[in-house]
Amino acid sequence: MNLNPTLADLLTLTFNPLVWGALAAALGLYLWQFSRWRANAERRQDWPVWKVVLFVLGLLATLWALQSSAAVYTVNSMALYMVRLMVLAELVPLLLLLGLPRRIPLAPGSPLGRIFSVLLDPWVAFAVWTAVILFWNIPAGFNASIVTNTAAILLPALYLISGTMIWGAMLRPLPSIQPGTFGKRGWFGFLAALPMMSIAAWWLYAREVLYQPYVGAVCLWNLTPLQNQQISGWIMMLAGLPALGLAILQLMAWLIEISEGSGQQRPPPPAQT
Repeated sequence: MNLNPTLADLLTLTFNPLVWGALAAALGLYLWQFSRWRANAERRQDWPVWKVVLFVLGLLATLWALQSSAAVYTVNSMALYMVRLMVLAELVPLLLLLGLPRRIPLAPGSPLGRIFSVLLDPWVAFAVWTAVILFWNIPAGFNASIVTNTAAILLPALYLISGTMIWGAMLRPLPSIQPGTFGKRGWFGFLAALPMMSIAAWWLYAREVLYQPYVGAVCLWNLTPLQNQQISGWIMMLAGLPALGLAILQLMAWLIEISEGSGQQRPPPPAQT
């Protein structure tokens, strides 16, 4: 095995018909709905072309994370493995959700409305996200995922699903079924950042390799297993900064709303005689 892969090596794609077929179907459905939406001149402004670009970039990022040669090096580079997981959890959901049109007409009482109101509920999203982050990053869970090969199949899918739920709760792509003020979304963003930031800090300051499959692993680019673990901590922490930054902006917007509201309710000063 090449232990010094270049960027070109890591970008080389493999072919799994199920993954490629699912992504092609998602793109086809998206473009079909886009063409139908744009046929209505009144709604055209709600789905500009730049959103299509973001959605396609999200699919390409998914393709790289799941179907590239980088997936071969799971046991040889914890840092590279973490890059793939963070792309699926933090980058892909953001691009896909920003690629959706504004003001999607989804009735709360419809079957899809009920399903998405549960999936995008902040507490449901937080529970799923926390379970994925904590269980698969404690040594017992992670070791088991490597041994049973779920690290290559199940875990990336769970990161993608839970990351989409978290970003969906923060961005509110379906406002008709996602009521919530900036303040609630901002506090939720802070809360959702805690599990991942805690794991990242643990990796950064641990003095020994925490995961058995990496203890004696031959790592890429002449890195030691401990260096791989520490780099993974930095990768996870940096990947969580965009969501944390959005939470701060939402809290600031909420505080501005509060200050403006209190200013409007303040009684006028007494007239000077």
